Amino acid sequence: MSLRLGALLAPALALASQGVTPAQQVVTMLGNMQATGVAAKEEEKKTFDKYARWADEQSKDLALEIKDTSAKIEELIAFATKADSDAKELGNQISGLDAEIDKLEKEKQEGTDDRKEQHEEYLKVSQDYSESVEALQQAISVLSSQDYDRAQAESMLQKMARTVPGMPRVLAAFVQEQQGGSSGFLQQRAPVDGAPAVSGYEFQSSKILDTLKALLDKFRGELGDVNEAEANEAHAFSMAELHLSNTISADRRDNEEKTVERAKRMQESAQAKGELAIAKDDKAADEKLKEEIDATFAVKKGAFEENQQVRAAELEAIGKAVEILSSADVQAGYSKHIALEQQHASGISFLQLRRSHRRVGTKDRVSEFLSKKATALKSKMLAKLVSDISTNPFAKVIDMVETLIEKLKEEAASEADHKAWCDKELKSNKQKRKDKTAQAEKLMAEIESFTSTIAEMAESIEELATEQAKLQTAMTEATTIRTDEKAKNEVAVKDAAAGAAAVERALAVLKDFYEAQSAAFVQQGHKQVPEMAVYKGLQSENGGVIGMLEVVMSDFNRLKTETEANEAAAAKEYADFMASSEATKKEKHDSEFKLSLDKDESEFKKSQAEKDLKNTQEELAQANNYYNELKPSCVQVHVSFEERVTGRKEEIAALHEAWTTLDQKAQE
Repeated sequence: MSLRLGALLAPALALASQGVTPAQQVVTMLGNMQATGVAAKEEEKKTFDKYARWADEQSKDLALEIKDTSAKIEELIAFATKADSDAKELGNQISGLDAEIDKLEKEKQEGTDDRKEQHEEYLKVSQDYSESVEALQQAISVLSSQDYDRAQAESMLQKMARTVPGMPRVLAAFVQEQQGGSSGFLQQRAPVDGAPAVSGYEFQSSKILDTLKALLDKFRGELGDVNEAEANEAHAFSMAELHLSNTISADRRDNEEKTVERAKRMQESAQAKGELAIAKDDKAADEKLKEEIDATFAVKKGAFEENQQVRAAELEAIGKAVEILSSADVQAGYSKHIALEQQHASGISFLQLRRSHRRVGTKDRVSEFLSKKATALKSKMLAKLVSDISTNPFAKVIDMVETLIEKLKEEAASEADHKAWCDKELKSNKQKRKDKTAQAEKLMAEIESFTSTIAEMAESIEELATEQAKLQTAMTEATTIRTDEKAKNEVAVKDAAAGAAAVERALAVLKDFYEAQSAAFVQQGHKQVPEMAVYKGLQSENGGVIGMLEVVMSDFNRLKTETEANEAAAAKEYADFMASSEATKKEKHDSEFKLSLDKDESEFKKSQAEKDLKNTQEELAQANNYYNELKPSCVQVHVSFEERVTGRKEEIAALHEAWTTLDQKAQE
């Protein structure tokens, strides 16, 4: 202040010589200071208002974003909690279904085992009855074809019991029937003379046939009852098995659906928890940034308000000083007394005149010095100051230099703050754009990978479904072929068995007849003297016919044996093929089911990645827009900050040098 006061009082004599008193000059200078102060105060207010609007917008945007993020966090927490609860409940339901399926499969297996035992027992009983019926039919056929006496019938039945399946059971039943009535024919003996009575033969033969026919009807009835019971049991088992199979299939479908839903809910929970962690981090970052902006604004607001108070007080003080200096007492008194005294002091006026000339020379040198600096530094401020120096008095030049120095310092400080703010915002924005770009590229790569994987899975699922369909077709065709083959083999076996049985019966009839004839002839105990030769049958042709019949029976037995062996081999081959096909089909079905789960999971992840990509691209677009807003004030500058700082330092140094020169002359 003393330097400035000295500079103001120094040109007093020069001003007096021009008709302007120092008091008047002080008033003028104070007026200029007042105008400069008002302009600076308004400029500072505009700058702060602009900054305040920006800070308010940022704070409001962040507050809104924090609010939205908080709501999103609550939604994600609720969603994840609900998803976990659903997954747990589905897990319990799946466990229950697994237990129910195990229980039903166990019941089904137990029922199948019981049914298998019942069917095996039925096959034994049915076979016994069938053999007995066939034996009865054979015995009735044989007894009906020729007239047998009691002894011959007894001999035939006993021999058939040794060769014909089912005949022992028939014979036992026959004996039981005979014992229940009159004395059995097996207990009676033939007459010693071998001449049977006609009436007695007819009675015994008719009674035997009636008994055998009664047994045939009885066995047929019991066989029908057995078959009917088996059919009823088989039907009941089929219905129970169908019900269990349908229930198991329904439970398995329900289990698979719940497994898929549980996996989906678990994936959704994990995704929500991942988004929740990101949302919490974003919220914390936004809260921290808002706190920093609010804190910085509070500090700058305090500094602004304090500056405004100081500027207002300064303007008020300058205004009062101008008012006082502009009063009639000061102006009239100065003009009347001090100016008159200066006129009488000729020595002093000469000294002042010499000082004035020296100051003019100094001002010219300073002007020349600053002009060179302005040219060297390409400074418009220094060039303007040079032009102003020539039109202003010495004292005002000093004030102009001081004012310009202060202005340059303030600009340097403001630009440094702006540079720091720009550096901070640009760095944060660059990092955000980099992170979002990397995140977007990563998400696009993931989406592309998911798309490729889903397509491959869909193709694999389609191939597996096609292969299962082909397997099912092959199994159906194999079943059809096996059924036809089995039916043909059964017919062949049945025909062979029937043929062999028929041949065997024919052999038995022939052998029994010729053996009976020989035995009867031998057992007579004496030589019969007939009127003609005793007829013993076609004994000469007997051996050849029996031999041929034995060959035919052997062919039938061989056909039956080979067909049964072929049937067993074909059945085994079919069973192996069906078991292998079922295993392969199940494996492919399991692979298809697992691929379907994986495909659903990949599609869900892809949809989430697409949502994340959309959000990331929106955030990247916002970051790019903000970068475009920063460009005009922080990036697109014609002169770098470092060059401006260097130039401003040199300008201030030149002004300090000029001020020092001027101040030294002002002190003389």
